Amino acid sequence: MPDVAMPDTPQSCDVVVLLSGTGGNLQAMIDSFQDSSSPARIRAVISNRADAYGLERARNAGIETRALDHTAYEGREAFDAALIELIDTFAPKLVVLAGFMRILTPGFVRHYHGRLLNIHPSLLPAYKGLHTHQRVLEAGDATHGCSVHFVTEELDGGPLVVQAVISVELHDTPATLAQRVHAQEHLIYPLAIRWFAEGRLALSEHGASLNGQPLGPGGHLIQAT
Repeated sequence: MPDVAMPDTPQSCDVVVLLSGTGGNLQAMIDSFQDSSSPARIRAVISNRADAYGLERARNAGIETRALDHTAYEGREAFDAALIELIDTFAPKLVVLAGFMRILTPGFVRHYHGRLLNIHPSLLPAYKGLHTHQRVLEAGDATHGCSVHFVTEELDGGPLVVQAVISVELHDTPATLAQRVHAQEHLIYPLAIRWFAEGRLALSEHGASLNGQPLGPGGHLIQAT
């Protein structure tokens, strides 16, 4: 009997999510990846705060959770070393930061080079750091948005993957801007993770690429309607 070629079975991409808060982006990932055809699978959710509501979201979805209290360690290096050890027990192909309120050490970033993503509530490289919505309004900018990027040792400075752009309206406040930016985060973060899980998104010495083509300095741009 001749050999029959079997169709390739897509390999799942195990993801570990790090968070410190409510887990809005985590919920967007859970909702996006619940389809059995999704190659991305959230293997575990880890928080530095045992009371983070994001852990409850994960438990409700049947995802393993862990809490690792950073105050129990002597400095950032000791905490990050313990965090690496914990993450690696789940053998993820990708680690994503979803409101993880810790500045990561260079050793941590190097350990996950090319497989560590973050989302930031501004159109990077503008407005790195905190209070982005207020700063956009104070500057009188016409546009705002959010960015998914690979994490490097430069804070909020890694190669950009995808950005969503929104218009700043006349009567916007930091709260209204945050609400609209969050809605875009919940679209582009699962999208970027799916690209990575499908093998379409990668980081090399030349920067980020999608479908084998280099992404420009601003990454893939999406204009929100």
